[in-house]
Amino acid sequence: MLKTLWNNTLSPLLRRPARFQVAALCFRKGDRDPEILMITSRDTGRWILPKGWLKPGFDAKGSACEEAWEEAGVRSKGAAPRKIGHYRYDKRLKGGVPVVTEVDVYAIEVDNLDETFPEMSVRTRQWMSPQEAAAAVAEPDLKELLENLPPDLRT
Repeated sequence: MLKTLWNNTLSPLLRRPARFQVAALCFRKGDRDPEILMITSRDTGRWILPKGWLKPGFDAKGSACEEAWEEAGVRSKGAAPRKIGHYRYDKRLKGGVPVVTEVDVYAIEVDNLDETFPEMSVRTRQWMSPQEAAAAVAEPDLKELLENLPPDLRT
């Protein structure tokens, strides 16, 4: 009875609400498949998509474009970014507290990569095939999204 009370009532009340971020799946057309621009995280050096919290004055698409610029030096081809999926992961906040974070992913076709950009000294960027990108990420939902890109990104 105590276990049921804990699982159904108390535990959900004590859980932190999910946070929300946006990510930029920056791509360029390849011969057969698109190439995905991956970057390293600042803290752990693991491969990720450019992502972050919503920025004041920007909607989700605009925030994704800003993250792509700040973290990877991406200049868009001009087509509006479009949402192609989402994933969840445990974001570690200061002090190591994990918080479930929902991330909407926006496809951004890359026109140009600037050599200088705000976070160039703390990140590495690399073009990868969708399969390489999926193998490089740690988040299962992001891995699945990269393995199953929308067909129009592949043509």
